[in-house]
Amino acid sequence: MLQAKHRNLLYLMSLTPAVFCLIGNTLGSWFTLANTLYSLGFLAVLEWVSKPVSSPLHTEKGDWIPQLVLFLHIPFQVLSAGSLLYGISTGVIADHWIFAAALSTGINTGSSAIVVSHEFIHRKNPLENFLGRWLLFTAGNMYFFVDHLRVHHKWVGTQKDHATARKGETLYGFFLRSSLGQFLGAIQLENERLKKEGKTNIGLNHYVYRQLILHALFDTGVYFLFGGVALAIWFVHCIVANFLLEYVNYVQHYGLNRPEKSRVTEEHSWESDQFVSRFVLVDLSRHADHHYYASKPYHTLETYENSPKMPSGYAGMFLLAAVPPIWFKVMDNKLPKA
Repeated sequence: MLQAKHRNLLYLMSLTPAVFCLIGNTLGSWFTLANTLYSLGFLAVLEWVSKPVSSPLHTEKGDWIPQLVLFLHIPFQVLSAGSLLYGISTGVIADHWIFAAALSTGINTGSSAIVVSHEFIHRKNPLENFLGRWLLFTAGNMYFFVDHLRVHHKWVGTQKDHATARKGETLYGFFLRSSLGQFLGAIQLENERLKKEGKTNIGLNHYVYRQLILHALFDTGVYFLFGGVALAIWFVHCIVANFLLEYVNYVQHYGLNRPEKSRVTEEHSWESDQFVSRFVLVDLSRHADHHYYASKPYHTLETYENSPKMPSGYAGMFLLAAVPPIWFKVMDNKLPKA
């Protein structure tokens, strides 16, 4: 049994992908592969060979380290993303290594910025909520804040939720359906919200349109400061980051369906207590409890005996999901019988 004080320190592991990303972006050449090999190689193997890590019931009282860990991701994200653009513009990252750097940085943004943003956007504190939206901005994501809070948590497991993967659906097909569906759905939701409030849906009042405008300004700045190649690679980095976001959505609810009028239970989310998913991804894998109590801080989430269990954690499941026949063979057999 892992004690709370030791568990809290282990959450610092969530910063390690950014460290490897920074090494690659500042040294260039072969070093640009560092975070990809670490996150998709070493951590994936660790997920398969390590045992589940349990922890005792605990409260928020005195738990300041988990909060500090979240805020540390802010400067690490700035440095990681900034070092990508700077490294390309100065020639430190050159030739085909720029694609390796884009992949490495995108993996960090997907496993760090977006994961932490998910924690922050559920917080009621205005600063934390803003930081969550800002982290999504650094990933080029314009829909998650709207769709996740107003659709996914209400309709998870139903046909109304774009972010619930259906049985037999590949990761790649899901990525296209989910991201496009959430983007268009977020636009519609904002149109409806503004109509009810008697406001125009054109311009900065609209969250999605505001993000589009801000991204256009940001991208223009990147072009003039760092050049066209840096801007193109920035787009690649964003695609990688959002692909990982949708990969997580894919894994979290694959094939777990419920009628629209039924209540969400612990049986509608896959979960795992593997080391990497718990501490590198700040307990993202304790997803059933998150759907019970969406604003519950990550370090207080619990695991449920009745929740369907993944055979590995998120890092370990990635290569399975990337090869659909293997994924279906493993996961379809684990789906609850109808």
